[in-house]
Amino acid sequence: MPLGFTQQLREWFRAHARDLPWRHTRDPYAIMVSEFMLQQTQVATVIPYFKRWMQRFPTLQSLAAAHEQDVLGLWQGLGYYSRAKNLHRAAQVVGETFPDTLAEMKKLPGMGDYTAGAILTFSSNARVPIVDANIARVLARLFNFEHPIDSTAGRAKIWAYAAQLLPKEDAGEFNAALMELGALICIPRPKCDECPVNTHCLALQSGNDPAALPVKSPKAATTQKVERALHITNGDWVALVQRTQNPWLGMWILPPMMNEPDVLEMPIISHKYGITRYRVTLEIYPAKSTNAPDIRWVSANDLAALPIPSPYRRVLEALAR
Repeated sequence: MPLGFTQQLREWFRAHARDLPWRHTRDPYAIMVSEFMLQQTQVATVIPYFKRWMQRFPTLQSLAAAHEQDVLGLWQGLGYYSRAKNLHRAAQVVGETFPDTLAEMKKLPGMGDYTAGAILTFSSNARVPIVDANIARVLARLFNFEHPIDSTAGRAKIWAYAAQLLPKEDAGEFNAALMELGALICIPRPKCDECPVNTHCLALQSGNDPAALPVKSPKAATTQKVERALHITNGDWVALVQRTQNPWLGMWILPPMMNEPDVLEMPIISHKYGITRYRVTLEIYPAKSTNAPDIRWVSANDLAALPIPSPYRRVLEALAR
């Protein structure tokens, strides 16, 4: 990349960077919380969750000492609850001092290359490359990379580009600037006229359409699934069971229908939701009892405090209405 790229990007970032709460700290714990929350979740959604989390668990030690049900309850609504479990376990493993190397950081629960590198570079300015979806899109266009970025070879090449661009100083700011460029300017339909480094973009200079990059492998087909659960009530109390496996391990749901009868009556409510490559139809049927083990009767007033997956919370709210 020609000289001037890094300086132009930094000047743009200092003038246009969003004011995000996790950018006001170098505390690796706070940065870890933000990075776990930002996995597969929009920034606007994360901001209020991050603020509430830091009020409830302001230190690594306060999170490590928390009960898992409290952790899951506070995470409720963000989805992908394995992130909350890994965050909780990571806090318990770290102890008093965060690792200061990429290799040690990656040993913590839930830490991949990106998350481990992001914590290090944003907390201590460590000179390590990071690649999220925004940065991958920027790099594919900057280098006019026309191969699938989600293939093994493509992923390795994109990470190599990220390492190649790293400046010798202030790598944390540079990584944040590269990410911000992808979030605000080099979006799926890029604003090339507003880009501060468009003269360095090989896709643009070659005459290719930057919007055609990055290239990705064909998506796996979506699989349709049906989940059936039972709505069992006793006055203002409703029966719930705790999940003992993924998805939603440790969370509370309506009791699953164990044995499907030959003929089902119509469900009292149904709700569609997506999870990974599945499109799920959740059907709820009335029942007077169930053979599901470990039933817990929960009052309507106590539902809000329990960690309940969003699809089940939505049907419970609809049933209450």
